Amino acid sequence: MAKSSKSQTKVVGTTIDAMIKEGKALGRIWKQTNSLTASTKASGFDTRLGKLLQQLKASSPLDSGQISRQTLTTHGVHVIDRRRRAEALWFVENEVECRDFIKASKKGFTSLTALQAAMRKASKEAAAPQQPKAEPSNVGQSEAAPAKAEKPVMVTKQIVFDKLVKVCDANGIDMLELAEMIIDHSTAPTVTEVAA
Repeated sequence: MAKSSKSQTKVVGTTIDAMIKEGKALGRIWKQTNSLTASTKASGFDTRLGKLLQQLKASSPLDSGQISRQTLTTHGVHVIDRRRRAEALWFVENEVECRDFIKASKKGFTSLTALQAAMRKASKEAAAPQQPKAEPSNVGQSEAAPAKAEKPVMVTKQIVFDKLVKVCDANGIDMLELAEMIIDHSTAPTVTEVAA
């Protein structure tokens, strides 16, 4: 029976003592960390710090999950810059996406700050639809000195169709729906006004 009581009290990695030990170890080595590649490995500084902060956040009594200053001090991570703690927590919460982004990237990142900025920029570019740049209109403009007389450009059905396809593609408009609207418009009876 003596052996069973010892095995019940020893739980590796989940006790408060283990978390305090981990926090103090991280507090001692945080200034020595300069390599993003090394710090984001499974046993790297930022990964370990992020996982510890994730555990502390989950055990926080506050609804917001905010970690109290006293808890940070107890666990020895209060000496680590708050921005670095936030970046490490962000990295662990988005670890899969971060690792995929680092792997797909052509350039290396020197810090989590640079990685965050690059990922934010990439997501904004992916979210914003690519619209062709519109040239300024010259409708209603007159030139001071008329230039050479230019031939008027004949607009053909093909030119109109090509422009229509480009506009529909750029704005995500379904061509079939547009064709139905054109057919409906052309077959609709015209209304003529009767003078009284």
